[in-house]
Amino acid sequence: MTILSPFCRLRGSGRMVLAISACIMVSCAQQPPQQPPQLPPQLPPKKTEVTAEAEAKHAARYAKLESRLKKVQKTLPKRDADLRAIKDKNAKLKFRLLEKETQIKELEKRVDSQQIMLDEAILEVVRTKAKLRSLESRAEAASNMAEAEIAMRALKEQLGGGEQDPEVTKAEELLKMSALEFKKENYGGALYLTRQAKSHIKAGKMKLGIREEKSAVQGEVVFAQPLPLQVLRMSNLREKPDNKSKVLTTLEKGMPVVGYSYMGEWVRVKSEDGISGWIFQTLVGGR
Repeated sequence: MTILSPFCRLRGSGRMVLAISACIMVSCAQQPPQQPPQLPPQLPPKKTEVTAEAEAKHAARYAKLESRLKKVQKTLPKRDADLRAIKDKNAKLKFRLLEKETQIKELEKRVDSQQIMLDEAILEVVRTKAKLRSLESRAEAASNMAEAEIAMRALKEQLGGGEQDPEVTKAEELLKMSALEFKKENYGGALYLTRQAKSHIKAGKMKLGIREEKSAVQGEVVFAQPLPLQVLRMSNLREKPDNKSKVLTTLEKGMPVVGYSYMGEWVRVKSEDGISGWIFQTLVGGR
């Protein structure tokens, strides 16, 4: 039996270690790389019955609200039209009321005027009995009567045919009475009656103010007689019945104006300066 020296034994062990290491390296090189472990896919949490029921209620409520919204949207145009119609009707009623009030005031004035005329006639009868007449009063009465006749003819031509204007009717009646008094040599009475006739002729001309202005707007309704109005607060007088129309002038609060016609919620008026235009109906009222 051969006994190896310690050096030989160590040398043989080293070779063995190297051989084992080489084998391990070759084995590792031949094996495919290991994939990291994959986790199982996570599923979304299941909805509880309470959550599903709440969502169903919300969906039903949303559908109901959406249905109601659609119904409201369908009715909006009709409601807007109804609202406009109500506003137009209110505007018309407001100015019809002012029209009637003005007519009542005019009738009251006429009653008072007729009473004055009667009183004056009585006084003139007394003066007639006294037979105090002069050529000057006769000439004045004749001149005024001629002027009134000319003004009457001009007014009737402007009015044209059709329905007789009450102012014209009254003026004609007064002029006939004036002519009778003139024949009776009651020149003072004739002059008084002629002046009364002139006031009615002037009132008739005022009604023509709207016709003497620009041509009427389509849908414009002329009042039976001019309305005495006043501005309720500072307002713009516009060229047309439209908020976007040109501003002609500014009317101060309390300023008197005369109303001639209306269209919808707008009123055609004339200021004291003679400027004619349109103002919103809520900005004017009766005097």
